[in-house]
Amino acid sequence: MNLASLSPPPPPDTAPAPGPVLDPGAARAVIVPLYGDRTMKSGETYVSHADGIVEIVRGLREAPDLLAAGYLFGAHEILREADEWMQQRFGAVVTRLVGDLRQLMRISEQNRIRMANASAEDGPRLQEAQAEAHRRMLLAMVNDVRVVPLRLASRLQTLRYFASVRADAPEFPAARAHFVAGIAEETLDLYAPLANRLGIWQLKWELEDLALRFLDPRSYKQIARALDEKRTERESFIAAARDELHNLLAAAGLKAEVTGRPKHIASIVNKMRSKKLAFNELYDIRGLRVIVDTVDQCYEALALVHQHWAPVGAEFDDYIARPKPNGYQSLHTVVSDTEGRTIEVQIRTAQMHENAELGVAAHWRYKERVGVDRDEDVRTAWLRQLLAWRDEVDRPNEGPALEPAERRIYVLTPQGRVVELPAGATPVDFAYHVHTELGHRCRGARVNGALVPLNTPLANGQTIEIVAAKTGGPSRDWLNPELGFLHSARSRTKVRHWFNLLELEQDAASGRSTIERELQRLGRTAVRLEDLARRLGYASVEALCVAASREEFGLRSIEQALAQSAAAPQEAPPEPIAPQRTAPGGSGGVLVVGVDSLMTGLARCCRPVPPDEITGFVTRGRGVSIHRSDCANAAALALRHPERVIDVTWSGDPEGLYPVDIQVLAQDRQGLLRDVSEVFAREKLNVVGVNTVTVRGEAQMQFTVEVHDASAIRRALLQIRETKGVISARRK
Repeated sequence: MNLASLSPPPPPDTAPAPGPVLDPGAARAVIVPLYGDRTMKSGETYVSHADGIVEIVRGLREAPDLLAAGYLFGAHEILREADEWMQQRFGAVVTRLVGDLRQLMRISEQNRIRMANASAEDGPRLQEAQAEAHRRMLLAMVNDVRVVPLRLASRLQTLRYFASVRADAPEFPAARAHFVAGIAEETLDLYAPLANRLGIWQLKWELEDLALRFLDPRSYKQIARALDEKRTERESFIAAARDELHNLLAAAGLKAEVTGRPKHIASIVNKMRSKKLAFNELYDIRGLRVIVDTVDQCYEALALVHQHWAPVGAEFDDYIARPKPNGYQSLHTVVSDTEGRTIEVQIRTAQMHENAELGVAAHWRYKERVGVDRDEDVRTAWLRQLLAWRDEVDRPNEGPALEPAERRIYVLTPQGRVVELPAGATPVDFAYHVHTELGHRCRGARVNGALVPLNTPLANGQTIEIVAAKTGGPSRDWLNPELGFLHSARSRTKVRHWFNLLELEQDAASGRSTIERELQRLGRTAVRLEDLARRLGYASVEALCVAASREEFGLRSIEQALAQSAAAPQEAPPEPIAPQRTAPGGSGGVLVVGVDSLMTGLARCCRPVPPDEITGFVTRGRGVSIHRSDCANAAALALRHPERVIDVTWSGDPEGLYPVDIQVLAQDRQGLLRDVSEVFAREKLNVVGVNTVTVRGEAQMQFTVEVHDASAIRRALLQIRETKGVISARRK
């Protein structure tokens, strides 16, 4: 092929360049003169970085499109029309790979800035959550997932470059120390776990070792010295042990695959820290893995291993007979050779190995202890299978693309924080996810710096900035599904709730005006609205006013209620409790101070529960009615008949059960009642009454539950408030 045809784009009046070709060598030949002596932020030249990427990727897979993309990684930094230029010369697949790689590098830089700013103000859990969100975003945002190992190779090459500079110079340049530390921290937080998930072990261990070398050089050197051997010598020992075990099994007629390598330094340091062990207490510095055909052969191989090498007593685990909770199965044993060097041996069938590497028992799941949604799990398993190229037929150069539509997308705030949204989400959804008030005041949005309409669907990796008003609320147009402003059900619930509250406030103001006009007509302007609400059976003045506005009762009811105002206040009959005595050892729920053998009952209006502050009121013929001290009814009764107020106290009966009313306001949906009831079931609270009604899409529910004390109510309320769609939950 004539390399002149791959030179930079010709002037418009010349003939077009030949069609796309795919030759990694040609890609290097055409891009190296364009790179020249340019250097990256790390100080490494573009040419050496490109050569390093290709060398690492070639060790994984001899794929021409990946290798060409590795050489062209920096094309966008030196060419204005890089996409068009690459499309003409190397085709759509390479162009897409380079574009995705560039995007991942940009996200990586933003992530380092975010994590550097967050380290002082955010806790470790928030930082880990953000690191996990970035891992998911890396898998979700690329068009061709093969770009992920390409990005891993780029990061490994950067760390190798830093290691070579440090090795050649007497002192590592102080000006770049902070920059290198950020690269190393991001590698441990983001890229090494990602390589672990994908099963690219040869990249994982080197990424971890090099990152540890810069972040904790003291521990790195300490373990390196403690090993007493160079890596090549340790690898030679493993190779010899592997051949020895393979010959042993073959002589016994067992067909087995034996693999292994020494444990890397970062893994040793992590295990010593997590299990608080000294170096001489580690038994799995060197490891072998044996893969056979059947379970019986697993135990047969185990017997041969123990006959050949001396087993270390307590270091044996049978995960075949007793699988791990995630389904992982294997035999683990530790043996020592004639020189006392320990070797960990894992024995499993091919099916067990496949499950451990690609199935539900994947090693990274229990090591990292994080959740993964099904789509990401499918992507990860798919990519790991793709990398096992030795067992597959080479695919055409057209890179594979994932067919299933993504259920989630990942976008960034201007500060670099990752926000997870449902696919199809808009800037308004983004604003409500960040903060409800920001959503209410959202008036515009910038995506990657450009103003866009508020109903624009967002895409993976975009940076979103919200333009917000100082005051105001959402637009009713946002609730119109045909206009496409809201995609998230969570956002729609918040908008509807805002308008419901606004309508409630307007109804309350209108109803108050109606009631005040009626009181003025009757000449009873001195009547307190709180008293009127209680006489008409409403829990609050606001509820009374809303009911008046919605004409839920006639104005004549006000006149009838006022006509009974001269009568003594009547309270609901209390719920009886067994007679109490003043004796400290009484077994009932309430003690009446200074009076013996009085019948007591809990008032239904406020339903007191230990350790609520309580007060007693002597009724006519029904003993002492027990109210909470802050009960409005109790205050009214005490004002009219202070002589009948009596001191009471809880007896401290641990077995007593007390009914409590809990009011829940929520956006109505299917399964809401079931979800709230499950909270009471988890807290082992007996529900003795339920009343629910739905008004304009809002469910108003009241539950009567039996509790021993008020702490059970607080726990239940906290969980109910976290239930999807719940707006408020409180004790009546």
